[in-house]
Amino acid sequence: MPFLLRLIPLAVLVTVSASLTAQNIGFDEVAPRPSGSSPGFVEMHQPLSATAEQVFGQAQPKLLQIRTLLKSAQKQSSIGSGFIASKDGLAITNYHVVSQYALEPDTYQLEYIAADGSKGALRLYAIDVTNDLAVVKLDAGEGGGFDAFAFNPAAINGALAKGERLFAMGNPLDLGFTIVEGIYNGLVEKSYQPRVHFTGALNPGMSGGPAVTANNQIAGVNVAKMIRGDLVSFLVPAHAAYAILNRAKNGDEMDASDVRAEITRQLNDWQKTFFATLRAQNFRQAAFGPYRAPESDADWFNCWASTNSNDRPKPRTTINRSSCDTNTHLFLADDMYAGNARLSHTYLKTEELNAMQFSEALSRSALPNLPWSTANRYTPFRCYENFMAATADTPDRLTLRVIWCARAYRDIPEIYDISVSAVTQDHSKEALVSTFSITGTSFENGISFTRDLLSMLEVKHVLD
Repeated sequence: MPFLLRLIPLAVLVTVSASLTAQNIGFDEVAPRPSGSSPGFVEMHQPLSATAEQVFGQAQPKLLQIRTLLKSAQKQSSIGSGFIASKDGLAITNYHVVSQYALEPDTYQLEYIAADGSKGALRLYAIDVTNDLAVVKLDAGEGGGFDAFAFNPAAINGALAKGERLFAMGNPLDLGFTIVEGIYNGLVEKSYQPRVHFTGALNPGMSGGPAVTANNQIAGVNVAKMIRGDLVSFLVPAHAAYAILNRAKNGDEMDASDVRAEITRQLNDWQKTFFATLRAQNFRQAAFGPYRAPESDADWFNCWASTNSNDRPKPRTTINRSSCDTNTHLFLADDMYAGNARLSHTYLKTEELNAMQFSEALSRSALPNLPWSTANRYTPFRCYENFMAATADTPDRLTLRVIWCARAYRDIPEIYDISVSAVTQDHSKEALVSTFSITGTSFENGISFTRDLLSMLEVKHVLD
């Protein structure tokens, strides 16, 4: 199996037993809840530089811990960080920090705690699920305006120099507000979704906190870290945070009834751009045993190969697989993600199985290729089967058995996961199974693209 890269979103989830946990996130994403560090263990860091002390001193009044409270118990269900970004009390955080409230406002409520210990209610003004951002608003109260961060112009324009020192802040593991020094390393390469690679020690609970330059201007927003890696962390780029802030300044508080429809709209817009970009990339013919089938040339499709040929005891069916994944996961809610695309080709060959047994092995390989998820988030899969034969335009294409499957999101209207598999039918001892899946798309977008993909799926057998 390929080495699987995992990320962790930085919101800390607190169980009823008061132990700290955090949500797991796929590469650039979000997922089940992984265990967090023990709240009794504090990492030892080198002393802060004089610049960091100055930055933190100026930033402290603008920092927030953002808590989601269970209304019935008035106890925290999740915690993250945020920062004040306008004098009238607008604050920026991650969408995944406020997602429980956004989807279930009758069950949860939002609260902030400032560095000076003051606290108050928050209102939701804007969300951007594709960039994992949200804007909330503090009540100004009798004191009037707030002290707010400014954005760094170079960061907004993507012109920060690689190697520039940044300072990330937040409230890790509910231990108190902290500052971390790190290095700006530009945007992550081989990724469709823009993320800043930050060499610094982000930890659960710092999600939504600011990452600033030495002059205390916003360069990005804390969002994720790599689990299997040292000091490999990620920021939402400054331009995305600046854009949602301006949108919130010109808008009103979000009505709870509009949140799910807004998520649907944002996902559909994102998918249209994604599919258009994918269509614009070249597809090349790649070899899989004696078969030839298309693979994308997009550099944000990360491809791995695996085989069972070295397994012991020797397998009755040899399986060689090439799997390409965008490693993009857009957080919607706990155990519910969108934005991932996978394309795999699996070559199977047997000398021992009869035709019926081999057909059963092919059917297992053609099952929907989608990430694991909690069943109550989705409807059951509905699948349809048919055969696709050669045409005048594709006379060399083999006859394919096509299995098309879809499941709907229970919490987000008109959004689906779609998987399509195509199985060659030319031999009883060998075959190629090609599978494409996409998560979080409208039915129309999914149908349109899978139709395009099938038209490109000119699987050929070059040896007889």
